[in-house]
Formats: sequence, C-alpha cells, structure tokens
Amino acid sequence: MKNEIFENEDDRIQEVFKQKTWNEIRSNDSWAIFKIMSEFVNGYETMGRIGPCVSIFGSARTKTDDPQYLLAEKIAYKISKAGYGVITGGGPGIMEAGNKGAHLGGGTSVGLNIDLPFEQHFNPYIDKDKNLNFDYFFVRKVMFVKYSQGFVVMPGGFGTLDELFEAITLIQTKKIGKFPIILVGRDFWSGLMDWVKTVLIEKYANVSPADMDLIKIVDNEDEVLAVLDNFYKKYNLSPNF
Repeated sequence: MKNEIFENEDDRIQEVFKQKTWNEIRSNDSWAIFKIMSEFVNGYETMGRIGPCVSIFGSARTKTDDPQYLLAEKIAYKISKAGYGVITGGGPGIMEAGNKGAHLGGGTSVGLNIDLPFEQHFNPYIDKDKNLNFDYFFVRKVMFVKYSQGFVVMPGGFGTLDELFEAITLIQTKKIGKFPIILVGRDFWSGLMDWVKTVLIEKYANVSPADMDLIKIVDNEDEVLAVLDNFYKKYNLSPNF
C-alpha cells in the first residue's frame, strides 16, 4: 500500500481523525502487513548476499560541484578499495556521490531508495541488482542498520540526523552490536556534539559519557578509513571476512 497523496496538510490531518468503516480497516490497515512483509523479505534476500558494507548518509540537496559531494565520492572510493561495499539511500546529492565513488572503485554499490511523492529518484551509480525500492521508512532503516559495518555521516538534514541518532540509540540500548559511527566535517558536527556533551551529559546527565565513545569526528577520507580499520583490527576482522 503506497502512501496517499493529499492536496494539502489540512486534508492529511483531517483524514487521521476520520472514522473508518470495518471494510476500510480490513482492506487497508490489515492487508498492509503483507506489503510490509514483502519489503522485509525482498530486502533480507538481496542484502544478505552483499558482504561487508559501510553506509554513507548525507543531504540529497548537495550539488555535484559541492566540496561535500566530492569528499563523499572520495570516501566511498577509498572504502571500496579497502574491500567494503557502500550502501546509500539511493537518491541524489551525497547518496549519489557515495554510489559513484563505490562504482568508480569497483566495489559493491547498493541503493536503498524510498518512494516519496515529489523528491527522491535513484541515481545511476547503483549496481543494477542492488537497487531496492521501499514504501516504508522503517523497513528501509532496518536494512541500513542490519547490513552495515559502519556509518559514515556527512552533513545533512533531518533524515540524516534521524539515521544517526537511531543507530546511536540501538547501540546504547544493546539492540544491535557496536559499529563505528563516523561524522565527517568538524565544522558541521562539532556544535551538535558539544551540545550533547555539555547539556545531555554534563548538565542533565541524560546520557552516559561512554555512549559517545563510538562516535568519531573526522575531516577526510584517510581518517574515515583509519577509524574503520582501527575498530575492526581489535577483533582481528577485515572487510574480507
């Protein structure tokens, strides 16, 4: 079941409070579970064969001549040459740069696209057999977390922050195993991380200092690869395990 498209937000809000008939509940809400199941099955079957990968996140609005786009491309190229595949959201901007770098590096290039009314389209650098399309954000997010050996987070918006903090939360609550979370761009990320430290940790004690240990802030592709290598070297693992 695809998301309904409304002419304006007022119509969307009113639809939530509209009393549904039994037939509407049975045909829409109940049967949606089969669509959700099919997305999980298709995702698991495809992603289970790809091998070790690193997910790259960032803004879909970043232009191809932007320094952040060019840096994301370099990072993905370096990661692919080190033996990792690259997973992105499959769209334009930083996602395209990530897939492009992986493609140029001869590595696995995966795109987890999302069906949006007016925005997203898949980029041309995704491997043809690894271009997945989702209707449900939560199914797509499971694929990122389940099949990534690391997150590389470039400057982005709310969607990028959503992926970042979900991964941190799942690791913090021990719902998933640890993996490195690498924030690229000290100018962009330092303010947020300083706020987490001074407000969440020191002032309100809502977060443990140890929860921040896996987050590293870097500025270039060499530092990204060093963080990945140092993390997995502790466990005597390499991208070719």
